[in-house]
Amino acid sequence: MVSASSRPRALIIGAGIGGLSAAIALQSAGWDVSVYERTCTLSGIGAGIVLAANAMKALRKLGADEQVSRLGAPIRQADIYSSDGRLLVSLPTEEQARRYGAQSYLIHRADLHSVLLGRLEPETVRTDMKLRRWEQSERSVKAVFEDGTTAEGDVLIGADGLHSAVRAQLFGESAPLRYAGYTALRGIAHWHDERFPFEQGGGFEAWGPGKRFGVSAIGQGRIFWFAAVNAPQGQELPPADRKAAALHHFRGWMEPIEALIAATDEASILSHDIFDRRPLAGWSRGRVTLLGDAAHPMLPNLGQGGAQAMEDALALARCLRQTCGTPDTSGTDAAAALQQYERERFGRTALVVRRSRAMGRMVQLAHPAAIAVRNRLLRLLPARMQISRLDWLVGYEP
Repeated sequence: MVSASSRPRALIIGAGIGGLSAAIALQSAGWDVSVYERTCTLSGIGAGIVLAANAMKALRKLGADEQVSRLGAPIRQADIYSSDGRLLVSLPTEEQARRYGAQSYLIHRADLHSVLLGRLEPETVRTDMKLRRWEQSERSVKAVFEDGTTAEGDVLIGADGLHSAVRAQLFGESAPLRYAGYTALRGIAHWHDERFPFEQGGGFEAWGPGKRFGVSAIGQGRIFWFAAVNAPQGQELPPADRKAAALHHFRGWMEPIEALIAATDEASILSHDIFDRRPLAGWSRGRVTLLGDAAHPMLPNLGQGGAQAMEDALALARCLRQTCGTPDTSGTDAAAALQQYERERFGRTALVVRRSRAMGRMVQLAHPAAIAVRNRLLRLLPARMQISRLDWLVGYEP
């Protein structure tokens, strides 16, 4: 049994972006925090992650924005093309940065994870801790792990992702996974061509029938690319087939797509189907709540998964600080704080889930007539409208 602390205590299940952000915010609010991660190591995995203005503002409040900006790459150009290289729209990224008071960045997920870990007190995170179940009473909540270890706290926060064990015990399969209709390939290449100065902050997406390809720098000489391909569920590729499949899907597309794929180490290319869930009716029961993908998994089409988890973390810490009082209190008002957190965050995250799914339907169009209409509308869209339509999302103040 982990000993109790005189300070209110939070147990966080999951050491991803949301879990670490919540730990930073709660420690800053005077809470004792323990984070439990099911994997054996905290070595960085994944590929690139976009951090729009709202994400960078959240990182600013977590004290991590300067490190992230040094390690990542600013987004200074973001164009959308047809697969044969015809420009559809050039997004006014610099004007957006001025409007929202923060530049958008791309960074390797492992680098972001490392920065967040560095903001925590020593020994906050424990690895190889797989949650078996949790129990709660009027006075506390207890986590029971597979190795027999238990830990007790004032609140338990499920930040354990799409397949959350905390969520499963709370709500079962009340909102099953929804397949997006497309699968993803992602890779990172060390590649340079003077004709394509991505390292200066450039990037683009190319859209074709039922497929799209995106590329951008993520800092330190690395170029991140992703591909989304309409496909039946369950068609994920083994590592040895991913590079050949990507080259096949994008043969003949605009430069330098094929060159980037060819320059990527085959063993590092990731492949996975894309899922979300319909928004739940609620996230919390008593002293237990959810955060990030455990609460509201969303499709990646708006680049908001990490940003929304960080916004959750800041809102949760603020609600707990305001409701539970000073760090010397016992946390008896924790359940009320979790309900307040849920009320504040539910509407916004549900909207992002819906808009991300709608965006996916638009960008993954396969019918030629529908594509022609979409492309014409994009070419006619004024720059001012391109920015204002995202005010609600990236102009948000965490």
